[in-house]
Amino acid sequence: MKKSNDVLCKEVIEAIKWEPLLSSNEIDVSVDDGIVTLGGTVDNYTQKKEAEQAVKNIAGVKAVVDEIKVDLYFSAIKSDTEIAASVIKALHENWAVPDHRLKVTVENGWVTLEGILHWNFQRKAADNAIRYLKGVRGVIDKIKIEAEIKNELKKEFVEKALRRSWILDIDNIRVRVEDKTIILSGIVSSLFQKEEAERIAWNTPGVWYVDNEILVELD
Repeated sequence: MKKSNDVLCKEVIEAIKWEPLLSSNEIDVSVDDGIVTLGGTVDNYTQKKEAEQAVKNIAGVKAVVDEIKVDLYFSAIKSDTEIAASVIKALHENWAVPDHRLKVTVENGWVTLEGILHWNFQRKAADNAIRYLKGVRGVIDKIKIEAEIKNELKKEFVEKALRRSWILDIDNIRVRVEDKTIILSGIVSSLFQKEEAERIAWNTPGVWYVDNEILVELD
């Protein structure tokens, strides 16, 4: 059954306050037909990402618009040069990130990552590696995926991988393959499930892009 805006808004507020990192922060929440917009300010980039993730786990949330601003404590403010140095060090120390393939630029605390990687998990690892660094206000991801493996993408392989997940009902998800792109469509009951389907699709050897057209609807 579809949740009203008021009910969903209440659940989002409760979910945010339940997170230890967010309980003391004032985050504004508005809901329009399942689309949740988050506003207000937090103390660091980690809290911004935590708020976004907490909302994605709620059934009935179709999308999240994150307009939260990061207002750093004075002691946490770093120069762009200092941030760039710490980002480069964090990427270098993360075994999952081939840092020699990435270019890092920093402007007003915003980190931009550019380059070409072979796997999407490497791109995610790069973001996670710098999420907790002092001074970071946000991350702009311009990384492209170009798989080194030349495997032909096969629809049945993707469907089999999706079927292995207990979170997903494969009968409600459709898969198409066009060259190096996987297109997902269908209906799931939460944004978390939509992103889980995309994560699994990205693990397919040879994939360059995943077009996630899955809709989020409650039964």
